[in-house]
Amino acid sequence: MKIKIFIDTADLEQIKKYRDKVDGFTTNPTLMRRAGIVDYEKWAKEVLKEVKNKPVSFEVLSNNFNEIGRQTKKISNWGENVYVKIPRINIKDLSLVSIIEEFSREGIKINVTAAMLPDHLVYIRNKAPMIFSLFCGRIADTGLNPASIIKEIIGRYAPNNDKVELLWASCREVLNIYQAEEAGVDIITVTPEIFEKYEKFKDMSLQALSLLTVKQFYEDGKASGYTL
Repeated sequence: MKIKIFIDTADLEQIKKYRDKVDGFTTNPTLMRRAGIVDYEKWAKEVLKEVKNKPVSFEVLSNNFNEIGRQTKKISNWGENVYVKIPRINIKDLSLVSIIEEFSREGIKINVTAAMLPDHLVYIRNKAPMIFSLFCGRIADTGLNPASIIKEIIGRYAPNNDKVELLWASCREVLNIYQAEEAGVDIITVTPEIFEKYEKFKDMSLQALSLLTVKQFYEDGKASGYTL
C-alpha cells in the first residue's frame, strides 16, 4: 500500500512498540489526558528520544492568538521532525488560518487539524511541509461519506502543491485504511488497537477468520463454566 500509517496515541510504551512499524505519530490533548500526562514538554521530549526520524505531531493548547504563536514556536523547536498541530479555528469560531500561514512562511511544519470540509483546507497556503487532517471518522458519524470530500480537496489543491499531505483522521476501523488508500489520501492515523487488527487480519482469509471466531466463542463458553 502507498498510504502512510501513523499511530495516534500518547502512550509512550505504545510509541516504543510501533516506532519501527509505522511512518509517524500523532497525539492530542484528549489522548494525553487519558494517558495521565502531567508535564507536556517533558513527555514530548521523551517521545522524541524514541522517534527521531519520523513525523510527530504535538498540539497547541491555547485559543489566544499571541499565545498560540508562542506555543507554536516553542513546540517547533523541540525537533526537526515535529509538526505543530493547530486547529483551523479557535473555540470562538475565529479563523486561525493567518497564524498557520505566517508560521509556514517561517519554515515551521504545521498539521492543520479538526477540518471537516474542503473549504476548511483548500484556501490555506504554505511554504513549509504541511499536513491537512480531515476528520473523516467524525464526518462519517454524521452519515456523510468522507471519500467525496477527500476527492474534492485533492482535485482543488493537491495537484498544485507537493508539500501538503492529506491525512485521514479519527479512523474507526481497519476498513478505513483501505478506503483512505482508494480515495488517494497520503496518510491515515490509527489507534494502536486498529493497527493490531490490521497486522493480524490483513492476510487472513474469511474462511480462516470464521474458524477463529468459532474457536473464540467455544473457548470463552468453556472458560466461563456455563451449562445447559
